[in-house]
Amino acid sequence: MPKKVDHEARRREISEALWRIASTRGLDGASLRDVAAEAGISLGRLQHYFRTKDEMLVFALRYINRLAADRIRARIEALDEEPTPREVLRACLSSMLPLDDQSRIGLLVGAAYYARAVHDEALRAEAENGIPQLRAFLTGQLRLAAERGELPPERATEDEAMLLISAVDGLATYVLLGVHAPEAALRLVDLQLAKLFGADGVDAVGEAAGAVAPGVG
Repeated sequence: MPKKVDHEARRREISEALWRIASTRGLDGASLRDVAAEAGISLGRLQHYFRTKDEMLVFALRYINRLAADRIRARIEALDEEPTPREVLRACLSSMLPLDDQSRIGLLVGAAYYARAVHDEALRAEAENGIPQLRAFLTGQLRLAAERGELPPERATEDEAMLLISAVDGLATYVLLGVHAPEAALRLVDLQLAKLFGADGVDAVGEAAGAVAPGVG
């Protein structure tokens, strides 16, 4: 009886080979033949799963975004049974920083994708889809905090959520470039949350900064 092939697993393996290339030398010079060699399969076998490079790139981008979402979800689920909106925000934002090897590789790959997406409509559409969802989630947490009296209502907006995303994106880039250490970036996230949540949050900065996420340092 012929062996059953898990086509989805094969596509993920090829995507991971592409990530290894992207994280070390970018995507522009990565051909289908290069990816096939990295994955340890023939070019013909790779094209059985992906007919074109663009098709492979879009799948790989969706896959890495799904893993990033899973990482954020796992960090939130690791909190107390009823975490506060601020705790959820911190877990989410810290998961977007390169605090360990897995998140660092993910961000390096993401940077390679986004550099290419500027001139690639299909990749740009994929990149654009994730931000509104993340913004909506963060906005929901800000509004919940306002309802609980933990945040001034005028701060519970989509603009504030977008500012948080932009700040963490910038910090993540600086960590990758060696401008900031991971623990310094996390401290700045805590400082931003303290400013957002007001005077009560300022007293908690020192405690939060000591609770460095796993993998830092």
